[in-house]
Amino acid sequence: YPKLMELIAQFRKRHPELVSHVAPTDGSFVGHRDRRLLSILNREKLERVLGYLLDENEFLGPHGIRSLSRVHLEHPFSFQVGDQEFRVSYLPGDSDSGMFGGNSNWRGPVWVPVNVLIIRALVQFYLYYGDTFKVECPTGSGRLMNLFEVAKEISERLTRIFLKDAKGRRPVFGGADKFQTETHWRDNLLFYEYFHGDNGAGLGASHQTGWTGCVAKLIELFGM
Repeated sequence: YPKLMELIAQFRKRHPELVSHVAPTDGSFVGHRDRRLLSILNREKLERVLGYLLDENEFLGPHGIRSLSRVHLEHPFSFQVGDQEFRVSYLPGDSDSGMFGGNSNWRGPVWVPVNVLIIRALVQFYLYYGDTFKVECPTGSGRLMNLFEVAKEISERLTRIFLKDAKGRRPVFGGADKFQTETHWRDNLLFYEYFHGDNGAGLGASHQTGWTGCVAKLIELFGM
């Protein structure tokens, strides 16, 4: 503990230009249960980031955090290089371009490893802030949650990809009726590479247990 305090003091002394923009920003940086935090996101920045992240019109989808804001469906980012225009738009499913590995698409779909990293970060922030930090989830709903509850909410949305809905259909299987209804297929889950940003259907390779299998750890963590 004394060594930790010494290192924090040295960092604050050597990098005053950074300390004013990160957490902690002043002397009162002792958190829940006497914990310390060093983060590029101070409280103000974290609130702003979560405002966008938890907005259902932006990043928060019904089945997890999208890799690109849905805002770009109507407002794609574009720039001109010479006579050629390049556009980045929200695509909820497979890519419409052969660039970056064929149909692989980071422009809107849900990726489990990205979600797990976000959930992990939220839990770490909760360990510091405790119940003193609450945000609207979803943004604009008026429903306040602490950061652990936000992490659980994202996890529940992610795990719903694999669970049967009110009609007995699993989002992961999308419109594939064979997988949805036939006895030999309907309960044999596949671990797809990524998932449709709006309806949760599995896309890409179907055997990505290395990262999509992380959903099992989320179920274990939150006891769902």
